[in-house]
Amino acid sequence: MQPLKGITVVTLEHAIAAPFATRQLADLGARVIKIERPGSGDFARGYDERVRGLASHFVWTNRSKESLTLDVKHPQAAALLRRLIIEQADVVVQNLAPGAAARLGLSFEALAAEKPGLIVCDISGYGDDRHRPGPYRDKKAYDLLVQSEAGFVSVTGTPDEPSKAGPSIADIAAGMYAYTNILAALMQRRIDGRGRRIDLSMLESLGEWMSYPLYYAFDGAPPPPRTGASHATIYPYGPFPAGDGRTVMLGLQNEREWQAFCAQVLLQPALAQDPRYTSNSKRSAARVALRAIIVEAFATLSAAEVLARLDAAQIANAQVNTMAEVWQHPQLAARGRWREVETAVGRVPALLPPGSWDDGDGPRLDAVPALGQHTEAILGALGLDAAAIAALRAAEAV
Repeated sequence: MQPLKGITVVTLEHAIAAPFATRQLADLGARVIKIERPGSGDFARGYDERVRGLASHFVWTNRSKESLTLDVKHPQAAALLRRLIIEQADVVVQNLAPGAAARLGLSFEALAAEKPGLIVCDISGYGDDRHRPGPYRDKKAYDLLVQSEAGFVSVTGTPDEPSKAGPSIADIAAGMYAYTNILAALMQRRIDGRGRRIDLSMLESLGEWMSYPLYYAFDGAPPPPRTGASHATIYPYGPFPAGDGRTVMLGLQNEREWQAFCAQVLLQPALAQDPRYTSNSKRSAARVALRAIIVEAFATLSAAEVLARLDAAQIANAQVNTMAEVWQHPQLAARGRWREVETAVGRVPALLPPGSWDDGDGPRLDAVPALGQHTEAILGALGLDAAAIAALRAAEAV
């Protein structure tokens, strides 16, 4: 499954949003050349040391790439990068600060003048369109800040305290939309032969994900309340403790399921006819009293026993797994979703990207690059020998 084999992507990227987008392009077979600062590289390399000394974020988002170190602020290095793009790139991706790529001579307009078929994807926090810059164009935009600006934090958490999402969902959303927009641009280029610029923002990406909370609060209506891990408007839907101290997640969607839940899980069939609970809106309004009934019924059961009853009643349910349990998840194992990728510290597990094709040809899962690992090979292909590369490094250091 390498439909992008033969496509070359040059990326000036750091953190999560752009690296996640380009890693997915690499998964599909694209050659991804990652430009990194000499000596330090993508600052995500230093986020933590949890993967045998490597950063968890970096290992996740950078497999199957080539690392080329260039100080792009140096004129000679910038000229080499521009040459690399013009001679080899189909796609350029960057998530530098707004305006930084243009100052380096790497704007879409400057590059497309020499290479009309080039696709350029500019990822930023709030958008980087000089025609419609908006008042937030130059604000710094980290994941937590965009989660806040998009309203996500306001509807997430408990009644007493808002909360961010655990994963970097603003970055991930931007990475996903960058990826799909680039794929669409490549498809369109096959039709008209033209390159194009993609202006993609984290705020707009996560704003799309806000989905029903935005419409729930339409026209001045109150927003959905913060309800922790419970659903804000459907009940019972969320976490409930079992008698062994573990937590079970369950969710009811309709009246048939409510009747089955009362009869087969709670063993209280008469509860289904209690006028306080005969519709979802009534159950949601009376959730405190109903929760007490459910907790009492589960108190004498283990989590496994609760889950068995829920399965028998065809009520949706889940365990609240720890990270250690996800590593060992039986469904991921049964579907053969685990592989390994090479790193500088040895092979580590990696989940296959979502989706599988029936031709049996899987995605590309090559090594996570060491900083500058491919510099000599890439610059050598541009005609630089060892002496010229050493001279470049000396010039960059000045």
